[in-house]
Amino acid sequence: MTLPLERHAYGEHEVVMPPQDPTRFDDASIDLDTRLAMFRLLHRLRKFEKRAYDLFMQQLVKGTSHLSLGMEAIATGFGTAMREDDYTFATYRGHAHTLARGVPMEPVLAELLGRANGLLGGKGGSMHLTSVEHGVMGSYAIIGAHLTIANGAAWSAQYRDSGQVAVCFFGDGTTNIGAFHEALNYAAVFKLPVVFVCENNLYMEYTAIADITAVPRPAADRAAAYGLEPVLVDGNDVDACYLAADAALSRARSGDGPVLVEALTYRHGGHSRADPGKYKPPGELEAWLAYDPVNVYRDRLERLGTDPTRLDDIEADVVREVDEATEAPRQARCPTRPRPSPTSGRMEATHGATDLSRSCRARDRAGDGA
Repeated sequence: MTLPLERHAYGEHEVVMPPQDPTRFDDASIDLDTRLAMFRLLHRLRKFEKRAYDLFMQQLVKGTSHLSLGMEAIATGFGTAMREDDYTFATYRGHAHTLARGVPMEPVLAELLGRANGLLGGKGGSMHLTSVEHGVMGSYAIIGAHLTIANGAAWSAQYRDSGQVAVCFFGDGTTNIGAFHEALNYAAVFKLPVVFVCENNLYMEYTAIADITAVPRPAADRAAAYGLEPVLVDGNDVDACYLAADAALSRARSGDGPVLVEALTYRHGGHSRADPGKYKPPGELEAWLAYDPVNVYRDRLERLGTDPTRLDDIEADVVREVDEATEAPRQARCPTRPRPSPTSGRMEATHGATDLSRSCRARDRAGDGA
């Protein structure tokens, strides 16, 4: 008997190449204002993730981080197509999806830095970003767990007849988790208004998904088992993602039940900042870097006649926004450790209590605010 991972040496699996037709959505029925808004959002997500990486390398980000560099087109397309009151459920790789729903950069960066002015008071960190007021119902570290929770939100919307849709993003590795199949079956049976989006970046942590999955497309090829149509989309093309999102949301919102979308994409880095990505075969990263979603979209806009200086101005605005959003978190204090209240006995954060981060303590003692 030959086991799947005995067929080749580590990192020597077949190279998966990106799509080769970047012009196929040039004539899509998307107005220029929407495209320029997506171009701006795409750059916001890219520049944010690069800043997060820089801050991590400066040892300012608390804990690890899972970046979506190279995968931003999915969050851009879906975030643009979603209604303001729709629900987003993300994984621990959730920075882009959080920002795409309108959460400001500053509290997200502050959360990554473990600061008291963070989105969750500095106590959730990179992997648990949540903003209910923006429809971001959590970023989940347990693989596959949030698919069933997204079903709950969708059932609530169905019961209230609110017209809301729950959109649940997950990685390719989730498709081999039991909760994936349970959630899809349940959603199909009850025709829940939920869109499941598999962000297939080819690797389930450090292992190529193709090495241990019985079908070539881990999500799309399983759709038929639950009576769903397979939807496969170019996850590096913003317009493709937007059109797929618009169609899926319309179907779910109209009462026709769930949609399963598989978006083929590629992460430029490793699984997390602790992963150098040495398992990727030679030539694969280079091929996908040449099909970078940011460059693909700028090239399209220029082909369609957009003035390059207008795009340059948008990029410059985004750089300024990221720089400005970084300052307050760097200057902010860390959260305080809760202490029992002398009156109620409940745990409360009190002024002057011990900071949670040693680096913050050292900075605060220095008094330089840097």
